Amino acid sequence: MLSALTIRNYTLVEHLEVDFSHGMTAITGETGAGKSLIVDALGIALGDRADSGRIRAGADKAEVAALFDIEQIPAARQWLRDNDFDAADEALLRRQFTREGRSRGNINGQPATMQQLQALGALLIDIHGQHAHQSLLRKEYHRQLLDDFAGATALADSMADTWRQWHNAVDRLAQRESQSDSIAHRVELLSFQLQEFDQLNLQPGEVEALESELLVLSNAEDILRNSQQLLNLCREDEQFSLTAALGQALQLLHSLPQKPALLQEAEELLENARIQVEEAAHSLDRHLDHFELDPARLQEVNQRLSAIFDLARKHRCQPDQLLDVWQTINEELAAISDGDEDIDTLRARVKTLEAECHAVGKKLSARRSKAAAQLEKLVNLQLVDLAMPNARLSVSLAPESTPTRHGLEDVELLITTVPGSPPRPLARVASGGELSRISLAIEVVTAEHSTIPTLIFDEVDVGIGGATAEIVGRLLRRLGDKGQVVCVTHLPQVAAQAHQHYRANKQGDARQLVSSLEPLDDSHRLEEIARMLGGVTITDQTLAHAREMLTIE
Repeated sequence: MLSALTIRNYTLVEHLEVDFSHGMTAITGETGAGKSLIVDALGIALGDRADSGRIRAGADKAEVAALFDIEQIPAARQWLRDNDFDAADEALLRRQFTREGRSRGNINGQPATMQQLQALGALLIDIHGQHAHQSLLRKEYHRQLLDDFAGATALADSMADTWRQWHNAVDRLAQRESQSDSIAHRVELLSFQLQEFDQLNLQPGEVEALESELLVLSNAEDILRNSQQLLNLCREDEQFSLTAALGQALQLLHSLPQKPALLQEAEELLENARIQVEEAAHSLDRHLDHFELDPARLQEVNQRLSAIFDLARKHRCQPDQLLDVWQTINEELAAISDGDEDIDTLRARVKTLEAECHAVGKKLSARRSKAAAQLEKLVNLQLVDLAMPNARLSVSLAPESTPTRHGLEDVELLITTVPGSPPRPLARVASGGELSRISLAIEVVTAEHSTIPTLIFDEVDVGIGGATAEIVGRLLRRLGDKGQVVCVTHLPQVAAQAHQHYRANKQGDARQLVSSLEPLDDSHRLEEIARMLGGVTITDQTLAHAREMLTIE
């Protein structure tokens, strides 16, 4: 399970350490206080994309570290051994990223790629986002959801791989049958095109780098002139410089024998300003020492870009698509070169792969059919608890006329909310609030059958209230009784069910805000539930209601 999370210099967080326990943990707080940044930061530790724009103002880098107890997670310990990481009873996933866009990952103190962080994270935690219900409107998500519930993900991947081999063989056979007379001419053209690419020797990201360099070189004179003017303003101008002016101001303040608090504050601010100006001047010095006009390099960059754009025009594509074109030409030439096999052999291979597609597809269909019936039953039981007694979820498995990369059937979740009416697509039947409840029912059911020990629910209770909200809280607590659940919520009925409770706070002024996470004892928890119930003004009646809600059976 997740034991601890450490965050440094991420968004509004300067330094935050949070300990987590077994059971259900609720995270609440005012809108904008930073409830969901815990989930965001955790995702970064597990290999999600890191946005350098979210590094705290004034900091050069941010860091997130997540510590997991994996003593009872054999799959995670085995993964660490298989990937040559230190395998102990704990796994520490650490991520650092800088404003320049550099990112580093570590697992148990050893360097790790983002893919490795994601792979290990998938064995440790499952995050259900606040917009998960929107995924229910996409049919492809329905298939993925059913396959995950059925434990058929590997089988679905095998189906996709077999289907791809089959269609590649079909394409090769068609090419051999229809283009046998023109293969030599095609090979000659493709070889010539590859020779042009080899001569150009374009590198990934080179166009962007060259265009950026061209912009600097083209404006070199302005950069040098303005940089020298800036340096003069900072400290080298005989008539006026920032350094001299700040020094005079500080001398005036230093000469005062006794200064009021506001003058002391002004003196401190001016001293900081003087230091910052000096540092800026040093930076300008270093910049001027190393920056110079380079007409030869400017001509070289222009010629290189001209050659790249000429080839892009020839292939009717954008310059950043040239490497894709090169890859396509390579693959086509390789396919033709490998096309020496006999047409009869190709036909036999197509037939064999088609049979394999049907065989794998039938196994996948059987697994899906069994899981669909179980998923329908369990979700419909949850819908009754969520105040939708007339709603019935059904899983449609419509047979395809020919195998597809996804199997032998089209998977779609259907719903009916009126007794006797036929099931219809979710997007055409369910309202926003109903969709939230349907999504929550599915997530609870799939989570109960998941092997993932830690479940994160990020405001999945949006659009739910009243008695239904209390039922949602009980469902999440039941999941917490079996493992570990962290729930970011705005509902007091849900938060009241938690075993542990944290409140997100935002403090400071317009110049600098800081987010923190505060563990709540019984009395503060009572106040927080009352706040969630009654808003700014907390009455005795609100406190009594909150106290009643916190009496959990």
